[in-house]
Amino acid sequence: MTTNPSAALPASLQNNPLLNFGRGIAAYAEVRPEHIAPAIQLLLKHAQTAVDLAVNPNTSPTWDHLAEPLEDATESLGRSWSVISHLNSVADSPELRIAYGEMLPEVTAFFSSLGQNLALYQKFKALCNSPEFNLLNRAQKKVIENSLRDFRLGGAELSEADKPRFAQIQDEQAQLGKAFSDHVLDATDRFVHLITKMGELAGLPEDVVAAAADTASQKNLKGWAFTLHFPSYYPVLQYSENRELRRLMYEAYVTRASELAPKYADGNIDWDNTQNMLDQLRLRDEEARMLGFANYAALSLAPKMASTVDEVDLFLTNFAEKSKPFAQRDWDELNAFAKQELGITDGLQAWDVPFASERLKQARYAFSENELKQYFPLPKVLDGLFGVIQTLFGVKIESANLPTWHVDVQSFAVSDAKGKILAYFYLDPYARSGKRGGAWMDDARGRRELPNGEVQVPVAYLVCNFAPPVKVDGVLRQPTITHDDVITLFHESGHGLHHLLTQVGALGVSGINGVEWDAVELPSQFMENFCWEWEVLEKMTAHVDTGKPLPRELFDKILAAKNFQNGLMTLRQIVMSLTDWRLHSCFDAALAQGQAILDLSRKLAVEFNVIPQPDISRWINTFSHIFAGGYAAGYYSYKWAEVLSADAYSAFEEAAKLTGSVLDPVTGGRYRQEILEVGGSRPAAESFKAFRGREPSIDALLRHGGLH
Repeated sequence: MTTNPSAALPASLQNNPLLNFGRGIAAYAEVRPEHIAPAIQLLLKHAQTAVDLAVNPNTSPTWDHLAEPLEDATESLGRSWSVISHLNSVADSPELRIAYGEMLPEVTAFFSSLGQNLALYQKFKALCNSPEFNLLNRAQKKVIENSLRDFRLGGAELSEADKPRFAQIQDEQAQLGKAFSDHVLDATDRFVHLITKMGELAGLPEDVVAAAADTASQKNLKGWAFTLHFPSYYPVLQYSENRELRRLMYEAYVTRASELAPKYADGNIDWDNTQNMLDQLRLRDEEARMLGFANYAALSLAPKMASTVDEVDLFLTNFAEKSKPFAQRDWDELNAFAKQELGITDGLQAWDVPFASERLKQARYAFSENELKQYFPLPKVLDGLFGVIQTLFGVKIESANLPTWHVDVQSFAVSDAKGKILAYFYLDPYARSGKRGGAWMDDARGRRELPNGEVQVPVAYLVCNFAPPVKVDGVLRQPTITHDDVITLFHESGHGLHHLLTQVGALGVSGINGVEWDAVELPSQFMENFCWEWEVLEKMTAHVDTGKPLPRELFDKILAAKNFQNGLMTLRQIVMSLTDWRLHSCFDAALAQGQAILDLSRKLAVEFNVIPQPDISRWINTFSHIFAGGYAAGYYSYKWAEVLSADAYSAFEEAAKLTGSVLDPVTGGRYRQEILEVGGSRPAAESFKAFRGREPSIDALLRHGGLH
């Protein structure tokens, strides 16, 4: 296929927005479900033609004749499919879902066949063993080495008799992952709790009440409507003085996509993910065994930093043991406070925990999350975030005018000191119906040096689910976000910087591509640290009513509260990581039935956690990270990378002792050069060592978290 996919288009497809954007950016708002099948079928045909040419005996195994043309064809397919997948996540509709689902098996089958193509594998091996290999640059060599590994993991060495089953496994996993995600989205969208009496809203902040009124109005209801989207759900648990309301919302939230959903969350029994999870685990186990691995966890480590299944298990269990005394102290303090100060004498229930925690924090540190939130209007926070990035990394961020998929979406250009455009990114900030929950960064276009010498600049999506702006007394109020939301924004921007500031020219290892999964969170978690620095917060806060910056005394309070209940939060993350790890390393999926997955999660919670898990909780049924988000046997990477990110940030703390500022451009320049710019072109351990001058140490993480 040519570098401009529209060049050879038949007349009937010339106006298809999934085909006519070439190396540019798609017109998202023009994409219709009926565009999907014709576009993807054509791109699949072109990609298959490129594969056939690559394996032709007359095609020489060189970068220019083998790797580059194949990358062209698969990139064109991947970018158009990425547009569709992205819209499926942020602008879901029944018609789009059907069209996406119809083409998913064909796309999955193509990439599965690519990984199994023995002739192609042999061509790449020939390139690796040829004299030309030594003439390639570091990034190109890494692409070839990763390709050979991925061929092995993709089943290229399987017998011809086994390959059809292996391909079927990939297809079934893709379908199950999509169904899991659809079920969670549908279950979240379905539930609405309407309140018609003002007295039942006691304790809820003004903007939460206004948002609930807006939601009710949008749904043609009278009163205040609360949903299971996080900006609506969580403030109820955190602030509502109505214990019955907290219980009702909690029970709906933790039973989504389970057999209990019809009773508690107005759910459809067809959205129950229990069997879906079992099916996915069985398929993963079968895939691993076909490739010669003892289990899926072992298979997952092939492209990661960690070496063995036992190494990861030991890392998590040791971390749990170090965290548990701190978590137990947090839990005992919370129970005592709830009994003495809140009159909860019948025992702290799960739906009481956020409420009691917020009240304890207010009592101990004399501020509330809602008070703090008023100092974080989103536009001001963005200015502050961009200021940090510009100071540290010597770039400039300005508004752009890219095609978007929703009126709330913003776009920006990133340029160097000379004004040269380095990258673009989108920000989709607010929660809405039809948009998947959570926050994420995704790759819209990767950096690549083209054969004609031009550079294709990268484009990223930054997606969050903050509470949208609401009208208060008839006036549209600036959207404000919580300090946790600020941290989330900085986190996703860290992923974005990894993708946007790369200087690697080979697509397979530019930006986040090719980075080991357990190191990919380093740049994101690294950025979170700046959210706790006075010199940063002072410049990125302005009270939504008065415009005054965050008072120093309030900052001192939030800093003192930084590690409030960190023992509980750390242990929660570790238990989730262990649940994921044990499901993929020692769970007998072949024999498991019914609630076996839930039982394992409960067993681990009893062994390691300190907060009792309510009998009705089915949180595992919405654990999208591992059943629909690519983190299967990889959730541990958040904690693994946190060791790296805390240690990397300590270099800026050391610089601050000399310069007086953590926003040190010299250290930022080294970090950009050794971590961000190299992307996946070398092992993450080498990049870390190049930046830090030594192996990583856990000391900074324990110090930052108050767990020492």
